[in-house]
Amino acid sequence: MRAELISVGTEILLGEILDTNSQFIASRLPALGIDLYYMSVVGDNLERLKEVIGRAYSRSDLVITTGGLGPTDDDLTREAIAAVVGEEPRVEPTLEQQLRAFFAARGVSFPERNLKQAWLIPSARPIPNPRGTAPGWWVEKDGRIIVAMPGPPPEMERMWNEEVAPRLRERVRGAVLVTRTLKTIGIGEGHLDEMLGELTRSQNPTIGVYARPDGVHVRIGAKAADEESARALIAPMEERVRAILGEYIWGADDETLELVVGRLLRERGLTLATMESCTGGLLADTITNVPGSSAYFRAGYVAYDPEVKVALGVQRGLIESHGVVSAEVAADMARAARAVASADIGVGITGVAGPDPLEGKPPGTVHIGLHDGETAQVQSMTFYQGRLATKRRAVTIALGMLWRHLRQNTVRQGE
Repeated sequence: MRAELISVGTEILLGEILDTNSQFIASRLPALGIDLYYMSVVGDNLERLKEVIGRAYSRSDLVITTGGLGPTDDDLTREAIAAVVGEEPRVEPTLEQQLRAFFAARGVSFPERNLKQAWLIPSARPIPNPRGTAPGWWVEKDGRIIVAMPGPPPEMERMWNEEVAPRLRERVRGAVLVTRTLKTIGIGEGHLDEMLGELTRSQNPTIGVYARPDGVHVRIGAKAADEESARALIAPMEERVRAILGEYIWGADDETLELVVGRLLRERGLTLATMESCTGGLLADTITNVPGSSAYFRAGYVAYDPEVKVALGVQRGLIESHGVVSAEVAADMARAARAVASADIGVGITGVAGPDPLEGKPPGTVHIGLHDGETAQVQSMTFYQGRLATKRRAVTIALGMLWRHLRQNTVRQGE
């Protein structure tokens, strides 16, 4: 089945929002055995919408649109689809009743302009959307399918997972592409590629190496008649890759560093505290994005001013001798965070987020300390691609330090 994705919205063309919907859908089509040939972005203009959807409808078996299903005058996806297939939309009484009930349940009057969200054409079936007011459309005509979904990612993702993907899975026959991604940290893309050697030349499964913000990813992909057969091809290759890169692999597929670190802390029964200056609390925020993190994260301190650091227990003498931006202060921040929060492990981050230098040190200079009550370790970097990139990279390195420390201790405990 040949597919085409169309993202609708002038705000995407203006760069006001990022089109994450296309990335989400594109990453899930291969496992369904659907080949994606084209992707387009079009603004909220009826003539251009008709042109883009019409072209897709003429050359693809499956057309998927996201966006343009709202109630306003510039939400025109329904009108464009109706024009392309030559049908007139009408109000579907059941959908109208559901819409009115949605607003009544919230004690809000029903805006009559929302009535267009109850439209259907003869070839369309509504796709339920319990997270919003805009149902999707599943249109079948002339042997082709058009799937229209809302733009807000929470609505679109639920609709895809619960409604659209299961229907497509029933329709598609043919080979499927399944992937398995192993995530590494602490090794560069070139060295990793060299270590894998001839494995990267395998045809089925294939191996791809990609640099990402959280390390280097190794993607193993296999094509087979069904998902089970594809995974059977992937399994021995994954075993070989893990045998080569085991000490660098921290997770797989949708796992994040903060999730894996949190899981290790929980398994070990350990707690964590942080003290940050240049990252401004980003490490604590990232760690606590994981549900249940309160079980192991005790406290996070944002201490920019040297006097605040001292008040939290950082030694004044170290600041005066080495400067705030130093490996020594980073290690002592980790120690102080651990002590003041009565945690098992402390992490401290100090540096120069930029764009201006500090204490004669260039922007991008960062020192990260880790203290577990017995030993201290520090990792330093000087790498500048902007203020936000410096902060994010520092957080990734800090999480990587935590992962290695916890993994090594886990290994030692199990020996």
